Amino acid sequence: MGGIGSGRGFQGGKITTSNMLALDARKLHRKGLLVPGRTFDMHWKLNGENQAAIQIQVEFDYVILNYRYPIDNGAWQSMEDRIYFEWTDCHFGGQRVWFRCPQEGCGRRTAIVYGDSRFLCRHCHKLVYACQREKDDYRPIRQADAIRKQLGWPNGIANLEGGKPKGMHWRTFYKLKARYDTHANEAWALIELRLIQMEQRLLRKGIS
Repeated sequence: MGGIGSGRGFQGGKITTSNMLALDARKLHRKGLLVPGRTFDMHWKLNGENQAAIQIQVEFDYVILNYRYPIDNGAWQSMEDRIYFEWTDCHFGGQRVWFRCPQEGCGRRTAIVYGDSRFLCRHCHKLVYACQREKDDYRPIRQADAIRKQLGWPNGIANLEGGKPKGMHWRTFYKLKARYDTHANEAWALIELRLIQMEQRLLRKGIS
């Protein structure tokens, strides 16, 4: 049974989904772990080092989480939480799994529960997605980098563009390239605007 809450982002600061431990029912299903009677450990790492771990026991329609979290004076509190899950049919066959938020009065169906002292849905933890907190001039950079990743290009709009990845259809490539150009051009325009505003502030302060 591992500890929860001793790593970066679990105490104070901006609370976004990226600051929390995420337990994704879909990933557990894809790995074949949601089998009644199975017990396994889940680990979270930061820079290659373990930051937190829990033990998960799978029953017919719920999982039992065993973990510890820090309380006052450096002490740790043991926790056992039960989270129910259910299945829904997909339109093109197969099934999708969902957690039910264990918070009393919620029970919201969610693919991911986020943990600190308890694993709850995003709404009960009052979390926002990281992209909701980013500055307007960062969003097109993030969007451009996401496309560069799809194309196998080096990260960063200042780097040279690459070619079409092997196996990708030209139509798909041109579509992604057009979207990339839109985001990259918007990012450069915003960066230029930010530099102009910075220069104007320095001039107002009498610095050139």
